[in-house]
Amino acid sequence: MTCLADKTLQLARARRQVFLALFVAIAVLLHMLEALMPSPLPWLKLGLANIMALSALYLYDGKAAWTVNLARVGIGALLLGRVFSPGFWLALCGAIVATSVMISVYRTGGKRLSPIGVSVAGAAGHAVGQILAARLLVIRHEAIWQVLPFFLLFTVLTGILTGWLTALLLEQLREQPAFQGSDE
Repeated sequence: MTCLADKTLQLARARRQVFLALFVAIAVLLHMLEALMPSPLPWLKLGLANIMALSALYLYDGKAAWTVNLARVGIGALLLGRVFSPGFWLALCGAIVATSVMISVYRTGGKRLSPIGVSVAGAAGHAVGQILAARLLVIRHEAIWQVLPFFLLFTVLTGILTGWLTALLLEQLREQPAFQGSDE
């Protein structure tokens, strides 16, 4: 005989795993769609896949955001045939810094910060992570840092967009019974 509390806990864990798998799948899809979209420069992307990592952070926790972002980069690279390419390392470093920044800002800012603020901070972290990776792995010249101000300006705009879209998604998801009470 099992306790009702155990079944409730098992159901919550299973629900979390299912939704994180869906978040990863949607993030990979967005990642791949962005790879197909034209861009003025190869590394300038909107970062729409980050909507799912931000949603996981707000609905679950930092571990969920790590799961979505790292799985998205790995699976996306596999599907696009870019595993261990320079683009893979740039994406991975950007995702690591962005996720770290988003979790830190979310934890320190708490409920006072909207997804827009957390998204802008994460987008800036992603830019810094990518430029750092480019400096260490691809362009071994200090001049690479000269593109950072332009890159940061672009990421503020894309961070606002993805944060706003995340806020809209969270509003819809929180109305669903499966997500009620899932906030930290």
